[in-house]
Amino acid sequence: MSDAVRFGLVGFGSGGRIFHAPLLASAANVDFVGVVTKSPERRAELAEQRPTVTAFDTIADIAAAGVEAVAISTPAATHAELALEAIAHGLAVVVDKPFALDAASAQGVIDAAAAKGVPLSAYQNRRWDSDFRTVQKLIAEGALGTVRRFESRFERWDPERKIGAAGGGTLLDFGSHLVDQALFLHGPAIRVYAEMRGNSDLDDDFFAALHHVNGVESHLWGSWRQAAPGPRFRVSGSTGAYVIDNGMDGQEALLKAGKSPAGLGDRWGVEHEHRWGRVYHGETSAPVASERGRWDTFYPAFARAVRGDGPVPVDPADTVRVMTVLDAARQSARSGAAVQL
Repeated sequence: MSDAVRFGLVGFGSGGRIFHAPLLASAANVDFVGVVTKSPERRAELAEQRPTVTAFDTIADIAAAGVEAVAISTPAATHAELALEAIAHGLAVVVDKPFALDAASAQGVIDAAAAKGVPLSAYQNRRWDSDFRTVQKLIAEGALGTVRRFESRFERWDPERKIGAAGGGTLLDFGSHLVDQALFLHGPAIRVYAEMRGNSDLDDDFFAALHHVNGVESHLWGSWRQAAPGPRFRVSGSTGAYVIDNGMDGQEALLKAGKSPAGLGDRWGVEHEHRWGRVYHGETSAPVASERGRWDTFYPAFARAVRGDGPVPVDPADTVRVMTVLDAARQSARSGAAVQL
């Protein structure tokens, strides 16, 4: 730990407590030292769950204590403001999704980090999902031929759930991951069409169609109101298709169950064969072993970047491209017409 990056977490709600804290605490080259929260309830939870981690009132306080980097895991509308505050204190910053509420705000954060000369990244952990990494591998190997259509879903059945402002609505919450994955795999989009249900700012269900420069069509669904969720992925190519319909990557469930990479070691992110997807060639199909999910690699990679030993795990410029698509999707849903980028 002598060269470990002293890391803090801003926010200790469900995102910070369940998703970030265990991964920060498990990272070999990270010293997880503090959490910024004024909530008495959150402070009590922190003291119970992580007694060696100190609570701080403000980002200024945690910076004064010698923290070098922070992860922002707070309600979506506060991400850009808090990131700018942390950057002003000279801290390296990871911002949870959605990185900001729109592309212009995202670019403002990126410009501030560049001016200050501090590392900045977006927490796009879904790039390291088991199923997504399997899709990447199959495409790279040419197992599906030329990809023509990419279908991807985050669909859940929770009809009583209140879609609050914390996540920014389903388009920003789920769409931040779905669009990022589509652009990461298939490159820039030049046309966006979308449909949304619910409040225009706090929607609970959306569909978005992206036409990529390379000709791939991405069809993306996000919902909290889908009683019959479709396949997580269906990737159709000229010689085959890959389908996985056994629910979400298992790392989320592990964290919610109190598990962590520190406790599971090499078993972390490994999917049982009953959850594998299949490659289809018409009437025939065969299972494909899923790649290991690797959310545990994000924070070690960011810590190396802070030390100047490599790039940040997610280029923050990618977030502007994602937010540009999400901005266009909202515009399309309101107008009923496709938006050219």
